[in-house]
Amino acid sequence: MNNNDTNRLSRLTAILTQLQTKRIMTAPELAKKFAVSIRTIYRDIKALEQSGVPVLTEDGKGYTLMEGYRVPPVMFTEKQANALILAEQLVLKNKDASFVKDYVEAIEKIKAVLGHKVKDKANLLAERTRFNQNINSEKNSNNLSDLQFALTNYSVVKIGYLNEANQDSERLIEPFALLSTTENWLLVAWCRLRNDFRYFRLDRIKRLEILDEKFSPHKMTLQEYFDKYY
Repeated sequence: MNNNDTNRLSRLTAILTQLQTKRIMTAPELAKKFAVSIRTIYRDIKALEQSGVPVLTEDGKGYTLMEGYRVPPVMFTEKQANALILAEQLVLKNKDASFVKDYVEAIEKIKAVLGHKVKDKANLLAERTRFNQNINSEKNSNNLSDLQFALTNYSVVKIGYLNEANQDSERLIEPFALLSTTENWLLVAWCRLRNDFRYFRLDRIKRLEILDEKFSPHKMTLQEYFDKYY
């Protein structure tokens, strides 16, 4: 999903929230609120209608939802909740303050329907993730979702890793944080082979297995890690 797709998905979510919380809204009001053209709002409303949302148009007044319609509580899987957190991190990089505010309010309402355990894990992941836009937009790893799961469940992970010299080694690691640079995703983890924290580029992880073994949480925040090691 590119940045434009993410922006539109975020806006559709926020428009639906606005229609649920207000009696009626006009296309110019929505366009001003989200800093887009009225034509874009027309397309967004059509997209909501096509997805099954009962948006009604009152001539000369604006848009409203069918009486009694509410988005039902959604049971997100843990990995789906983690995907929401990544989307939130991406949106927070947007330079439009009002758009960011609306998305944050929308995502908080989505988080509100998460079960307590999943919500706690989602918040942990948000604290342990840093995101910068990948200017190449290349898909260079299939392990991000599994590593998110291991991080929030304190699961030991066995990986096959290629270093810069293209040498393959097997490591047992304790995932601590996920960082995105302009080119790659990086995992910060306690490496049992080196008995210290190490960075691992996700595109160099060639094999990955989440073990049943659990590790004790490392008692520090990501900022405390940066302060201590850098």
